[in-house]
Amino acid sequence: MKQDTHEWICRTGLVPVLRAQSSEEALSLVRAMHAGGLDIIEVTTTVPHAADVLHQLKREFGDSLLLGAGTVTTVEDCQELIAAGAEFVVSPTVQPDVIAATKQHGRLMIAGALTPTEIMTSWRAGADIIKVFPCSAMGGASYLKSIRGPFPNISLIPTGGVSLSTAREFLAAGAIALGVGTDLVNLQAIRSGKPEVITETARAYLAIIAEWQQRIA
Repeated sequence: MKQDTHEWICRTGLVPVLRAQSSEEALSLVRAMHAGGLDIIEVTTTVPHAADVLHQLKREFGDSLLLGAGTVTTVEDCQELIAAGAEFVVSPTVQPDVIAATKQHGRLMIAGALTPTEIMTSWRAGADIIKVFPCSAMGGASYLKSIRGPFPNISLIPTGGVSLSTAREFLAAGAIALGVGTDLVNLQAIRSGKPEVITETARAYLAIIAEWQQRIA
């Protein structure tokens, strides 16, 4: 199961980080992104009633959408969100207990880390992928490229500073996928009644990723 999830993330190449002020906003954001071709979503614990949102997304989209739980900092949240349908779990920092709980449930673990020490600590604790966050604070794509040198076998997803204008740089630096926030998960577009803005942005990201994947194939 974890291998299938890993392959899905690599194939799509984009992990939207969902933050919203209500369940309704969260669902509207996901629908707009899914309309643009996105088939992965990371529902963070900062979304009100995150477990209920995961349940509803599972009912609405079934197996066409890979569900993840983000900003997970406790074992209790980890267990609740996996039970609600999360196939992968994302922590914002090095969380050995959350890594262990995720592995115990047979789900893929994406651990947040920034420094070389944090990256290696999370990897040795059993993380399947490292989320380099906040990557922008350390120089963005140039930092990711420098990290790839000593850690060529660790799967890295940069988050923080990823946008349509920087996506190609991060991919060229060695990212297996991109973690993207407000540049795509655009609450203002939903509140303005313009979900098509999000849909078109999703298509633009996926076009960049498809172009890159064809280039390196």
